[in-house]
Amino acid sequence: MKNIQVLKPKYRVEECLSEIKECLDIGWTGMGYKTIEFEDRWKTYTSLNHAHFLSSATVGLHLAVKILKEKYNWHDGDEVITTPFTFVSTNHSILYENLKPCFADIDDSLNLDPQSVKDKINKNTKAIIFVGIGGNTKNLIEIIQIAKNNNIKVILDAAHMAGSKINGQHVGFDVDVSVFSFQAVKNLPTADGGMICFNNAEDDKKARELAWLGINKDTFSRSNEGSYKWDYSVDQVGYKYHGNSIMAALGIVGLKYLDEDNQYRRDLASRYIDNLKGKVEYIEHESRQTSRHIFQVAVDCREELIDYLSANKIFPGVHYRQNTDYETFYSESKLPKSEYFSKNILSLPLHLGLSSEDIDKISKTLLKCINSK
Repeated sequence: MKNIQVLKPKYRVEECLSEIKECLDIGWTGMGYKTIEFEDRWKTYTSLNHAHFLSSATVGLHLAVKILKEKYNWHDGDEVITTPFTFVSTNHSILYENLKPCFADIDDSLNLDPQSVKDKINKNTKAIIFVGIGGNTKNLIEIIQIAKNNNIKVILDAAHMAGSKINGQHVGFDVDVSVFSFQAVKNLPTADGGMICFNNAEDDKKARELAWLGINKDTFSRSNEGSYKWDYSVDQVGYKYHGNSIMAALGIVGLKYLDEDNQYRRDLASRYIDNLKGKVEYIEHESRQTSRHIFQVAVDCREELIDYLSANKIFPGVHYRQNTDYETFYSESKLPKSEYFSKNILSLPLHLGLSSEDIDKISKTLLKCINSK
């Protein structure tokens, strides 16, 4: 059993302050400068064709759905196959564009079940949104192949997947668009923020324009006197969705340490597994290359466990309650796996401030409560 003693900082403070100071020194903290640098570094790290830094992953998902809808002439009421087991941002993005979420079930990985997806495909199906819960890549390749076989687009909700790889290749390489989150609790936190990565250059250009109020900001003209005049056109209604240089500065530093930090998280998760295997149901990741954003167990006494752990100064979470429990997403579809995990899933603490001893204490306390039943 690997012993983990060195606690890691969430932010490398001095490096972050140095990057931010550069913004303040030149007097520019908005879009541009550091946002461009962060986008370039992200493309180098992931080998993805395009990247645009946004104020959140939620707005990225909206842009992904909107741009694909307009490009392929989808109609209001057309369907997007999606998971009920996710944060509501995923499925809000479908409703924003007057499309219909069609909920498929999940499997024991908490990701979309390929057979359930196949069963949901019909003449109105235009896209699939795949969510890699906790960074898990399970079923992604199979879902992509199903989409190709049926001429369906794939949107990868990679909110948990910064650093997740398949056979050494960063996720996002074979989908129409992927959206990553850098929100405050994510593996690569920038206070808030997200990255939208289209594979198509025209789609990327469209995203950049829509993210800044529909403005085409790249049209400059040179006067006879040699000065530059900034002429721009506004040919569409856009949004204020772009990121800023202060958030990007945090991302530039965090990206340098992402692989190292994710390995630390995987080591912590392995410690949990060593302690809990055969005693508690836990969510496995098929690959040793995932981000391991969260570590989850399934228990039949969740509320009692939450109270017990909290009383012992251990604070778990719940990721997630199935969206179909909410009136906004009500569905009569039978989704047994989603329903089961929605009632029983529990996220144990998993962050860079934990050591082996912390994981052992959490595991021991968890088992003590379960075994007292």
